[in-house]
Amino acid sequence: MEGHVVGSDKIHLEGMQFYGFHGVDPAEKSLGQRFTVDLTVVRDLRRPGRTDDVSDTISYATLFKLTRSVVEGPSRDLLERVAEGIAEAVGQAYPEIDLVRVRIRKPGAPVKGSVFDWASVEIERVPRIDYP
Repeated sequence: MEGHVVGSDKIHLEGMQFYGFHGVDPAEKSLGQRFTVDLTVVRDLRRPGRTDDVSDTISYATLFKLTRSVVEGPSRDLLERVAEGIAEAVGQAYPEIDLVRVRIRKPGAPVKGSVFDWASVEIERVPRIDYP
């Protein structure tokens, strides 16, 4: 379709907050902490824009539940692995999407002698390629 740039339509869920037990430090695994996740899914949204039918789009509730299941699930050492797990879950649930972007922020990451708002990891994956 003329004028439409592939990959320009996006669904965002920003600032999702969960409590998890991820990190290398033993205290992180035993005490846990809050994680903030931003999720972006890139997909052509013209059809749901025309039909106004929820079955033609991607459910915000499902995206939230998939993200929660990973962040509140088994402990991982690295934010990179948590982000990868979210991208995998979304890609498996919605293989038709063009791209999934995951950003995880870890407020108050334990780095001795430093002060900062958060540590974060951001990844982008193409489900058809990265998670066939």
